[in-house]
Amino acid sequence: MTDVLVAVVALIVMEPVTALVHRFVMHGFGMGWHGSHHEPPRHPLEANDLFPVVFAAATIVVLAVGVYVPGAPQILVPIGIGVTAYGAAYLFVHDVVIHRRLSFLPLPDRLLRQWRAAHNVHHLFAQAPYGFLAPVVPAELRRRAAARGVDHTTRTVSGAAR
Repeated sequence: MTDVLVAVVALIVMEPVTALVHRFVMHGFGMGWHGSHHEPPRHPLEANDLFPVVFAAATIVVLAVGVYVPGAPQILVPIGIGVTAYGAAYLFVHDVVIHRRLSFLPLPDRLLRQWRAAHNVHHLFAQAPYGFLAPVVPAELRRRAAARGVDHTTRTVSGAAR
């Protein structure tokens, strides 16, 4: 039961960790890769797709150390499982729901529109929200989006989330 709790906590902690990485790495020194995600034209594969590959490789190392290295902290395995679960949720929400990279899949837009709209505000201003599963759109950006005629909770920004 403890391992399950550790995995769930790791999954939950990944949201603020990811928001910080998105803000300070991807929109900092990693903008060389991440810029491909913000600038048109968008392609099926982008330099930005290297980030999940690097993060997955790091998680695989954590899991491998936890499983195969004698004397390694056993807590590494449930942490790796929680991080992997977050990565799967991120893939679904960001790539499938928000950016419709598998556009042939039917998705219930009414349930998923808030994620898409919040991320569209991020693309519109290249600022917050930096989180993915629980994005918080700051009041100032909500006002700026509304001034441009964009309701950040119900409509998408034309062309911003392709």
